[in-house]
This record gives sequence, C-alpha cells and structure tokens, in this order.
Amino acid sequence: MEQKNGKRRGALAQIERIGNKLPHPAMIFLIFAVAIILISELVARSGVSVEYLDASTGEMTTITAVSLLNKEGLRYIFNHATSNFTGFAPLGTVLVAMLGVGVAEWTGLIGSALKKLVMRVPTRFLTMVVVFAGIISNIASDAGYVVVIPLGAIVFAGAGRHPIAGLAAAFAGVSAGYSANLIFGPTDAMLTGITNEALQSVGIPYEMAVTGNWYFLIVSTFLLTIVGALVTEKITEKRLGKYTGAYTPTNEPLTEIETKGLKYAGISLLIFSAVLLALIIPQNAPFRSINPDTGQTTLTEFLNSGLILVIFLLFLIPGYAYGKVTGKIKNSTDLVEGMTESMRTMAAYIVLAFFAAQFISYFAYTKLGNIVAVKGAALLNNIGLKGIPLILLFILLTSFINLFMGSASAKWAIMAPVFVPMLFHVGISPEMTQMAYRIADSSSNVISPLLGYFALIIVFTKRYDEESGIGTLISTMLPYTLFFLISWSVLLVVWYLLGLPLGPGVQIIH
Repeated sequence: MEQKNGKRRGALAQIERIGNKLPHPAMIFLIFAVAIILISELVARSGVSVEYLDASTGEMTTITAVSLLNKEGLRYIFNHATSNFTGFAPLGTVLVAMLGVGVAEWTGLIGSALKKLVMRVPTRFLTMVVVFAGIISNIASDAGYVVVIPLGAIVFAGAGRHPIAGLAAAFAGVSAGYSANLIFGPTDAMLTGITNEALQSVGIPYEMAVTGNWYFLIVSTFLLTIVGALVTEKITEKRLGKYTGAYTPTNEPLTEIETKGLKYAGISLLIFSAVLLALIIPQNAPFRSINPDTGQTTLTEFLNSGLILVIFLLFLIPGYAYGKVTGKIKNSTDLVEGMTESMRTMAAYIVLAFFAAQFISYFAYTKLGNIVAVKGAALLNNIGLKGIPLILLFILLTSFINLFMGSASAKWAIMAPVFVPMLFHVGISPEMTQMAYRIADSSSNVISPLLGYFALIIVFTKRYDEESGIGTLISTMLPYTLFFLISWSVLLVVWYLLGLPLGPGVQIIH
C-alpha cells in the first residue's frame, strides 16, 4: 500500500477513511437496528414470504417477514432489550475468559511468556505461527476470539511489529479460516448432521461421515497459514506502516525473578493440564456426556460450553503462580485487583455489545436474514449451471449471504436441502457440496458486522489505535477474505479435477 505524506492511499485506504468517518461503532449498530425496524415494516407490509425444506426437521417451512413496528414488535423491542443483551453469546464468553486472562496479563505472565516466545521463534516464522494458532483454535469453539486474537497483537508488538497486523493475522486464522483444522471437531458434526438430514428428506440413500472433509481440511490448514502470512506481510503491514501508537511493550530481557516465575507458572500449568486430561480422556470421565443416539460418550457438550471456564483457569492458575513468585500477588485483594483491571478494559466492549446485541436480535426476529438466504438459494438453483461453475457460483453466493446471516448452522439448514440433492443429482457428492459451503461461510466472516465477535475485534483494534474504527477493521480484513476465498476455491477446483478423496473413502464425484 502506497503511503504519501504519512497518509495511506488506494482503494483500501479509501474504504478505511469512509468507514472511520462514520459515527462510533456503538452508534453504527444503533443506526443498523433502527434501519432493521423500518425495513422490517416495509417488507412485512409487502407480504414477503418464502418456503423451503428445513433440513433439521425434514418439513416444508414458510417464513414470513415480521415487522418490529406493530404491537408485537414494539413489545419485543422493549421486553427483550435486557435479555438480548444478557443473552448475547459472545458477552459471557468474553467476560469469563478475560477474568482469567486479565490476571495473567496484570501479573506480567503474558508479557514475560511472549517475550520468551519471541526470542525463540525465528522472525520469518512468527506470522505463520500466529495464523496457524488462530486456525487450529477453532477446535475449542470460540476460544480463539478471546485468547489468540489479542495475543497475536501482543506478540507482534513484542517483536517490534505493528500490533494491529498481528491482530489481523490472528483474526484471519480464527475466523476466515474457521472451518480448517488438523482434526475434526464440533463444527464437522453439526454440519454433517444437517447434510444427512437434507439427503434423507428427499429419500437419497446416502450418509456422510463426520470425517467426510477431513483430508481436505488438513491441506487447507497449511494453505491458509501460508496465504494468511503472505497477506499479513505483503499487504497488511505495508498498509499500516510503522506503528506510532501509545502501546509500547517492554523489550528488556527477562530478570531472574521473572524467569523463576515462568518456571513455577509452567509447573502449575502442567499440573492443571494433567488434571484436565484425567477429567476428559477416560471413557467414563466426568466431562464426557452420553450421546442419546449412539450411546457413546462424547466431549461435544464440553467443547461447546465448558471450555470457557477451562480457559479462565488456564490463565488464572499460572497467572497466580507467576504473581506469587514475582511478588505482584501478595493476598486475595491483589488477585481480585487483577480481575478488576481486566474488566475496566472491557467497559467499551460492554457498551458496544449492548447495541450489537439489539441489532443482531432484531435481524433474527424479523426473519430478513432467512429470506435473503432462501431467495439467494432459489436464484442460484434457477440458473441451471453444473460442475465447477455451479460450485464456484455457490461459493460466491454463500459468501454474500454470510454478510446478512451469521450462523453457519442456520444458513446450512436452509441451503442444504436445496443444494445437497441438486448437486448430488448432477454427480457431485454431498461432501464436496458441504466443503464448498464451508469455504464460503468462513472466508467472509471477518468483514461481516453480523459476526458475534465483530464488536469485540473493534475494541481490540482501538486498544492499539484510538482513531481506528469499523472502516479500519473492514479495510484491513478485506484482503484476507479475498485471498482466502480465491486460494481456497482454487484448491477445491484442483481437488475436483484430480479426483482426490475429501476424506477417508470419500470421492468428490459419487
């Protein structure tokens, strides 16, 4: 990105300037919420409705636009304002995790650990390590958003690089690379279940396994790591230029007491990890629940819900050990002070989350996102393309719909009954169709305001640049969306042309 007289130039810079001239992000979400209220009234008055086969129930479902300006809508706005806020999924996740992270940061553990990491990781691999860590974090559900992304910024700052570039690299891995991983996890099980329901709903005798995309996802992990690192170093860092913000990490070498603190923090972490493994590994372990369909024990519920408390303890326990050794924590008052300090830094996010929660809840209540998804699916279905052109157009459409409907499972429940059977009948396996969907659903996450954690990333960005805003974030992340979408789609096309298995015993063309 060319810079002249200290100012960035080019299309991305223009997007950033326009975006940052908008009101505060909290007010933008308020404006969006008001716009949804007005649009819902217009669409509802027009009698807009759609009908589709719901893969989760196997039944035809009619969706009609719901107004927020009638009696029921106004009651919803006022009666659910508090529950929309307190029920905003990222809010509890972020605050609980940050209580533990805050202690580790306040005592100095994170700074010392990252200083040691930066000294050991070769500079040329640092970016790839951050992106890779973001990608593989999705096995832990949403943990990457509250752990890996802020750490990415701190790692870059500690290495003398722009912290927002590190934040962007981690965000790209966590969110744009959400579907990729070296092992299959809860997302695979969730989407595969919907795919199989879509097949059964039209009487197709075919069942997809949870491992159906596994081989492709392994290769995707390394591809996206490389692409994310290249975008960060060749585009993002050049655009951002030299960091001149207020955040200044200490570059002094570790003292003897800090080294001793790291040693005891590491010991406490090993003990905690051993206890955790004992609670999850055995078949009858306490953290395993029984799947009513198979009768087998599974960690799905724990990975989706219980892991946040683990993250809290994962940072709290070593942070406490480090603080006791270094003298930062002398009593319980100091421990609570560390937690309190972290909550002070989250005040801006809490305000932003209130308005973001209302906007996202209004969008779901009015059914506008569902209508966009069904209309888009019908449009693509009527075009009549086949093979690679159809797959690529499907990826583009899904990426666009993702900007309006954030939930991966909700979108797939609408789109799977249309596209899985349609592509099956032209010779494309359900595994291929699902993988195309996952590519599109992941790549555009980082530029979608409907992403639940979008507001949090804006707050993280402002920590390093108070003048940044929604324009800064979108312009910074747009190259990741484009390059992830293109490179990932090219990989899928190559896979298709070579006829490689997407997973164990799976063929692209059935």
